[in-house]
Amino acid sequence: MALVALFSRAKSGYTGSNIDRFLYAFAVYIVPTLIALATIATLIWGTQQFDSKGGVTLPLQVVRDAAGTLDPATALQRMSGAVTTNRFNTQLSEKPVWFEFTVPNMSAEQSTYAELPSRHAQTLSCWVASTLQPLGTADRLNTTNEFSPVKAGFALHLGHLVQPLSILCRGTFSGPAQIAAFGWSGPELRRAALDFQESSGLIAGGLLTLAVFVFVTAMINREWTYVIFAVWLVGNLRLCANAMGWDMQWLGRVIPPDYMQSLRQLTFAAYYLLTAALFASLFRRELKVIGYRWLLKIIQYVGLVLLGAAIVLPYSKFIPTLWVITGFGIAVLIFLLARLVWLTRSRTVLWYVGSLAIVLFATFSEVMGAAFGIKLLVGGVNTVMAALSSSMMAAFAIAEQMRAEREHRRQAQTELRNTYDVTPIGLFTLDAAGHFVRANPALRSMLALQKAEYKVRHWNDYFESGAWGALQALASKGSEGELEMGGAESRGSGERRFLLKATRSNGWIEGSLQDVTERSKAIERLRFLAEHDPLTGSLNRRGVEKAIAAQSEDASSWALAYVDLDRFKLVNDLFGHRAGDEVLKQVATRTRALFANGFPFGRIGGDEFVCVMSRMSIDEAVDCCQRLISALSDTPYQVGNRAFQVKASVGLVECSHGVRVQDALSHADRACREAKKSSSVHMVTYRKGATAFEERAEELKLVETLGRNRLPPGLFLVMQPIMSLAAPTESLNFEVLLRMRAPDGATLPAGKVIVAAEESGNIAAIDKWVLATLLEWVEKHQASLQSTRFICVNLSGGSLNDEQFMEDAFALFARYRHVVPYLCLEITESVALHDLGNTQRFIARVHEMGGKIALDDFGAGYTSFKYLKDLSADALKIDGEFIRTMCAHPADIAIVEAIVALARNLGMRSVAEWVEDIDTLRALKEIGVDYVQGYLIAKPQESGAILSAASAASFVKDPDVLEFIDRIAGSDKSLAFSFDLVDKAGLH
Repeated sequence: MALVALFSRAKSGYTGSNIDRFLYAFAVYIVPTLIALATIATLIWGTQQFDSKGGVTLPLQVVRDAAGTLDPATALQRMSGAVTTNRFNTQLSEKPVWFEFTVPNMSAEQSTYAELPSRHAQTLSCWVASTLQPLGTADRLNTTNEFSPVKAGFALHLGHLVQPLSILCRGTFSGPAQIAAFGWSGPELRRAALDFQESSGLIAGGLLTLAVFVFVTAMINREWTYVIFAVWLVGNLRLCANAMGWDMQWLGRVIPPDYMQSLRQLTFAAYYLLTAALFASLFRRELKVIGYRWLLKIIQYVGLVLLGAAIVLPYSKFIPTLWVITGFGIAVLIFLLARLVWLTRSRTVLWYVGSLAIVLFATFSEVMGAAFGIKLLVGGVNTVMAALSSSMMAAFAIAEQMRAEREHRRQAQTELRNTYDVTPIGLFTLDAAGHFVRANPALRSMLALQKAEYKVRHWNDYFESGAWGALQALASKGSEGELEMGGAESRGSGERRFLLKATRSNGWIEGSLQDVTERSKAIERLRFLAEHDPLTGSLNRRGVEKAIAAQSEDASSWALAYVDLDRFKLVNDLFGHRAGDEVLKQVATRTRALFANGFPFGRIGGDEFVCVMSRMSIDEAVDCCQRLISALSDTPYQVGNRAFQVKASVGLVECSHGVRVQDALSHADRACREAKKSSSVHMVTYRKGATAFEERAEELKLVETLGRNRLPPGLFLVMQPIMSLAAPTESLNFEVLLRMRAPDGATLPAGKVIVAAEESGNIAAIDKWVLATLLEWVEKHQASLQSTRFICVNLSGGSLNDEQFMEDAFALFARYRHVVPYLCLEITESVALHDLGNTQRFIARVHEMGGKIALDDFGAGYTSFKYLKDLSADALKIDGEFIRTMCAHPADIAIVEAIVALARNLGMRSVAEWVEDIDTLRALKEIGVDYVQGYLIAKPQESGAILSAASAASFVKDPDVLEFIDRIAGSDKSLAFSFDLVDKAGLH
C-alpha cells in the first residue's frame, strides 16, 4: 500500500508538471503564433468589410475670381476658354475659385452623388449650370439643400440622373488645396465613407493606445524620454489625421472651424520640435559617437523659428515656411539616422531608426505632395499603414531597450558583487542593533573580524567611545556626509584613524571604511604649517591675521605690538643665513618665555614679529613691551662661538572692538617704522584717537579708492614754472605736477596720491593718464608755447618696471610724435640704477623719438657717480634737501657745486629744486646752476596761467627777485643770447 501511495503521488506530481508546462507554452507561444498567422492570412486573402470600387474622376474647368466679384452667369461665360484638368492646385491662394464639371449617371437604380473631397475647402456653393438653379451651400459648420459632409470634404446629392448633368460651383480654400470632383453611386459612396471612418478609427485607436501605454510605462519607471515619445505619438496621430483629412475632430468631438488653421500651424511646429527633442533624447549616447551634434542644435533652433512663425504668420504664408524648414529638418535627420545605423548597429537603434524613418518618409511624402503635387504614398490606407507600422516598430524598440536595460542591470549586479569582494576599501552592512550582517574581505582584514563573529561583535567593539551614535547620525544624513573616527584602545588600534561613509537602506546601515591614519597625520602637519612659521614654530602671517580677527571680535581691551630687529640684515650678510636663522629662533624663544600667559605671537616677515596682547590695557602693554625690548636687546645672541648684539624696535597700537586686520597691522607697522627712525627711542605707541590713526585711515581710504577704480576721479594737472638763470625772461619751461580733488572739494597733496597709487598698484594707469593728458594739451596749445623748450614730467619706478606701461607710453609718443620733443621725463637716480640695462634702453628709445631725460632727486641716493657715464641723461635735478639748507651749511654748497660741475662736464644741464629765498637764488647763480624751480619763483599754476605768461619770470612777485632778474637780463645779454641758441636746440 505504501508503494502504491508513493507511485500515485509521483504520477500526480509528474502529470501536474506537464500540464503547467503545456499551459505556459500555450499562452506564451501557441496562441500568439496562431493570432499572427491568422492576421497575415486575413490581410492576404480576406475581403475588406467596406470594399469600394472607387469614384469616377470628373474633369474640371476652372476660373479664378481674383477680385471676388463674379456672379454665376459671368463665371459660366468665362468657362468656355478654360483648360480642362482632373485636379487643380490653388497654390495657397485664398481667393474664390469657380469650377464646372459634368456628372454622368452612376447607377440605373441608385442616386448619383458628386464628391468634392478637399479637406482645405472652407465654403462651397453649387448651381445647375444650364439653369443656374441653386443646389445648396456648405461650410465647416453647416450644409444646406443637397450638400452633406462626407469623409474630409462634401458630397452633392444629384438624385436619379437620366442624362449627364453639368454643375457650376464656387469655392474658397485655405492652404495647399487640390480641387477635384468624383462621381459616385449612393451605395459606393457610403462604403467609401465607412472605409474612411474605419481607417481613421484604426489609426486613432492604435496610436492612442500605444501612447497611453508608453506614457504609463514612463511614469512608473520615471523615464522622461518615454514621456516625450508618448507625446510624439499623439503628434504623429494628428499629422496622420491631417494627411487623411479627419483632423477636424478629436476623440469624436468636432473642433470649431475658427480654430482649425491656428491649431494646424501649432501642431506642425510642435511636432517638428517634438521630433527633434525625441531624437536628441533617444540617441544622446550615440550622438556623442557619430558627431555632428551641432547639426541637431541647428534644427532645434530652426524649430523655434517655425514656432514663432506659427504664431504670427497667416496660414497661406506659414505653409511655405513649413515646407522649407521641414525639408531641411528631414534632410538633417535622415543624414544622422544613416550615420547611426552605420556606426552603432544596435538593435534598439535599428528599431528606433526604422520607426522614425517611416514617419519621416510619410511626412516627406505629404510635403512633396502639397508643395509639388508628387505623391510618394498613395491613398489613405498607405498613410494608416505607415503610422501603425512606425508605432509597432517603436514598440519593438521600447521592448528591446527594456531587455537591454535588464541585461545591463544583471551584469551590473554581477560586477558589483565581484567588486564588493575585491575592492581595497572596507565595505559593511550593519543591522539596526549595530551588529555586522555583511563585510567584504578588505574590512575583515582591517578590523581582524571573522565571519563567525558577525552576530557577536558590535560596532563599538572596534572604534572609540560613542562610535555607534556617531555612525547612526552620519547614516541619517544620507550618502553625502563623511566622518573620521579613531580606533578602540581595547583592541590596540587607538592611534589609528578611519574615514567613514554610511547611509540607511531597508532598515540596515551600509557604508565604507578607509584607514587614513597616515593621511590624518599629514593633514595635521599641513594644518600646523598653514598657520605657523616652520623656522621659529611661532605663527606665520596667516596665523597672526587669524588671531587678530578673532581678538577684534572680543569687546575687551587689547593692543598689538609690531617688533622689528634693527640692522638684522648685517648678520645675514656677514655671517650667513644659518646664523641669522639661529638668531630668529632665539628671538622667538625669548618672546615666548616673556609672554608666558599665552599671547598669540608670530613672525610675519624676515625679521618682523607681531604679538596680539589680548585682555590688556595700553599702559600694561607699554610696560610689557619695555620688558620685551630689554629681553631682546640687552642680552647678546650666542651662535656657536660668536655672539651677536641685535636691537629691537617696537610699534604698539591700542586696538578697539571691530578693527580690521589690515588696518591694525598697518597702524602697528607705521608706529614701528617711526620707532626705527629714532636713535634714542625704540618704541612708539599709538593710543586711541591719535593723529597718526586718522592720517593712516585717510591713507588707507585713498588706497582703496585708487584700487577700486582703474582711473580714480578728480585727477588734474598743475604746472610749476622753471626759470633759466641765464635768460630768465626769454623762456617759459615748467614741470607738470599731479593733483587730486577729493569729494569734498579739497585738493589732496601730490605725495599722498603717489604713495597711495603705488601701494594700490594703480600708479602705471595714473602715469599713463598724465602722459596722455599732457601730450593732448601740448598738441592743442602748441602755438601758445613758443617760449617753451622743455616740460618736465615725473615717472614712477613702478611704471618704468611695467612692460605694459612701457608699450602704452611709446604708443602715445608715436601718436603725438611732433610734440614729444617738448617732454623731459624725470626718473629718480635709484630707479634708474635699479635695472641699468633696462634704463639705458628706455633712455635710448626716448631720445630716438626726440624726448629728453632728467635724473630727479640727484644726490639723495646711495649710488656711485661712476654710473652717470652709462646714463645719457640731459639734465640733473639736484635734490631739494641740499638746496633748502645750502646757505646755512657750507657742506651743502660744496655738494651742490660738485653736482653742477659734474653735470657741466658730462654735457648735462642742472636744475635746482626747492628755491625759497633770494640768498639761495644768488648762491645758485654764482655756482652756475642753469635752471631754478621753487616757491620763490612761482607756485604750481593752472594751465591757463601758463598759456597767458611770457616767461617763467612773469610769475615772480618778490621785488628783490625782480631786481635780481633785471640785473641778470641787463648784464648778461650776450651770454643769454648764446645760451638761448643752445637752449633752442634742447637741453644739451
